[in-house]
Formats: sequence, structure tokens, C-alpha cells
Amino acid sequence: MSVGQNYLKIVVNRFQSVKSLGDKTIQQLSDDELNWAYNDESNNVAVIIRHLSGNMVSRWTDFLTTDGEKAYRNRDEEFSTAIASREELLKIWDKGWQVLFAALDSLNEQDLLRKVYIRGESHLVIDAIERQMAHYAYHVGQIVYIGKLLKDEKWESLSIPRGKSEEYLQEMLDKHEAEK
Repeated sequence: MSVGQNYLKIVVNRFQSVKSLGDKTIQQLSDDELNWAYNDESNNVAVIIRHLSGNMVSRWTDFLTTDGEKAYRNRDEEFSTAIASREELLKIWDKGWQVLFAALDSLNEQDLLRKVYIRGESHLVIDAIERQMAHYAYHVGQIVYIGKLLKDEKWESLSIPRGKSEEYLQEMLDKHEAEK
């Protein structure tokens, strides 16, 4: 497998990991918690979901052939604080990720050095992918932080729980030793 093919496979796996963190956080939150904001200037999880999906649909629809900032996108509306149900939010969330993964699945290694445009600015495809990876990880991190804040002691850890680092390390070493 070539470097480009490996890169595309790795990127899909990384985006899936980022999505999984968001999925697991959203599952832990009630409708009220999904719509909770610290103050009027803070985004709630519902806003972040709308923004991420709006960005994904805009950026990844006709990714190679049209500017990533589509005329139909209403970015300001993504930041509306309108109350949304879990069902509505999950549809919005899933739509964005479906568009992203379909676009990534359509790429081949020759595409990585092609140029695409975002708001008229030229990017190599590989750079545009990395740009979106950073953006999505940033916002999913916000979702996770809000979730941890709201759930407090009821939070179900998405990574290595506190005080369990050595135990986790040994599990991983044992697992990988068995795979050799």
C-alpha cells in the first residue's frame, strides 16, 4: 500500500475516532443538557452539532469541484440557540458525517495533491483534510468538555480513567505482545 493510500485510510480512522468521542458524549446527555449553555456567549452542544454538520455538508459536498463555502450555507444560523431535540440533533450530526465519509471514500492518492478552494483560498487536498480534522477535533473536544462538566461524577470516561494509567498500559502491552 502506498503512502497516499495509507494516509487516506488513517484519516478515515481518525475522523471515525473523533466522531466516536462525540457520539459517546451525546449518548450521555439529556435533551436539556444538549441545549445547556454556560452563558449567552457560550455555545451549547446543539449549536456545536449544527455548526459541525453545516461545515461538513458545505466543505465535503462536491469537494473536488466546488468551493468549500457553499452559497446555500447559512453559517450564522448554525449558531442559533433554538432548542432542539436529541432526535433532530442526531439527524443533523449524522448527515454531516455521512457527507464527510462519502467524500473521503471517493478520494484516491492522486487527489491528495490537487487544489481545492475554501472561501476562494487555494489548498492542497491533503491540507484541506488536515484543516478540517483540526477543526472537527477542536469542536468535538468542546462537546466532550461540556459533557464532562454537566455529568460531573456521573461522567463515563471516554479514555483512560484517572488512576488507571498503569493498568491500561499493561493491558495494551499484553494485547500487542499477543498479536506478535
